[in-house]
Amino acid sequence: MSRQSIVEHIPGLRRYARALTADPWAADDLVQDTLERACSRWRLWLAGSDLRAWMFTVMHNLFVSEVRQQQRRADWGRTVDLDEVVHELQAPASGQGSQIDLQRCLMQLPLNQRTVLLLVTLEDMSYAEVAKVTGVPVGTVMSRLSRARERMRELLDAPAATREPQPAAAPHPVPHLRRLK
Repeated sequence: MSRQSIVEHIPGLRRYARALTADPWAADDLVQDTLERACSRWRLWLAGSDLRAWMFTVMHNLFVSEVRQQQRRADWGRTVDLDEVVHELQAPASGQGSQIDLQRCLMQLPLNQRTVLLLVTLEDMSYAEVAKVTGVPVGTVMSRLSRARERMRELLDAPAATREPQPAAAPHPVPHLRRLK
């Protein structure tokens, strides 16, 4: 494994991380952690095997581990002063509505469906490659992809008011908001 062979996969890793986390900062951290893990454990990669699939597997496993840790640590009982976060609740600038809506719908998919959908559509991986990355059979990949596509159709066709983001799908816990006086 050469430095150049790793570097050529960074754009794909970044795309996948951004779509997975929906947060540019978290995505950059995930890519950095993936590259560190890949470099520190390069001996685990089998020469001649698919380096791209191995690196995406490393990223997938890191992300799933982080989501599980956050769920265990989540403090859903905390409150935030609404006045402190009012600037984050403002409507997006015009023209970004459809992108944000698509991302919001994507983040409502269960993690296993979102992962498969992103790897197949965004990274143009084959079903076999996705199965290798996620550690599930090819039939499961096809099933998850089908359910993800159907759910995305439902979410995108639904009126905007019914598209509520689900906190469980978010990579970071969402605090409960209440106005403090």
